[in-house]
Amino acid sequence: MALEQDLRRIAERAAVYAEEGEDVAGIVPAEPASGFRLYVCAYGSENATGWLVLDATGVPVADRELVRDAVSIAALCEVAEEAAFPGDLDELRSQLVALRIAEAPEGIAEAEDAARALQHLLGAPPHLASPERLDAIGVAARRLERALDPTAPSPFTDVLRSAGDVADALWRDVESGYLRPLD
Repeated sequence: MALEQDLRRIAERAAVYAEEGEDVAGIVPAEPASGFRLYVCAYGSENATGWLVLDATGVPVADRELVRDAVSIAALCEVAEEAAFPGDLDELRSQLVALRIAEAPEGIAEAEDAARALQHLLGAPPHLASPERLDAIGVAARRLERALDPTAPSPFTDVLRSAGDVADALWRDVESGYLRPLD
């Protein structure tokens, strides 16, 4: 509940910085370092997207490194969340239950536990993007992959290898559309 309250407070502050014709399109809370919370704010208009990163007090951050760190961890966590399981976890869990009832194969309980744990971790937003969350998603996704097929290569790992490119592309977009000068 505290994160939701913080997001409402930051949304009010973010609206103050919107330029003419822009609305706050989204806010991602990020903690690039433990205990150091920032908020990546996207502003939208018909013609472009603008960006600001706000600190915990709702003031725009001008430090280029801090902005980049916040944007990077937000992008990496989003890629990890999307890649953790490319399908519907509810459907997978239903299929695992049906398989357990019909055939009771060895390892089915581990697969059910792994799917439940990943689903719980991904949960309903909002989420705080952080290195700890990124690691937790990786561990949970790999646990599920191994429970489903211990010999298969990791699709999650393959996707995460290219996540740096996604983070770099987002950074370039944020840097070019930042609504304040960066130091």
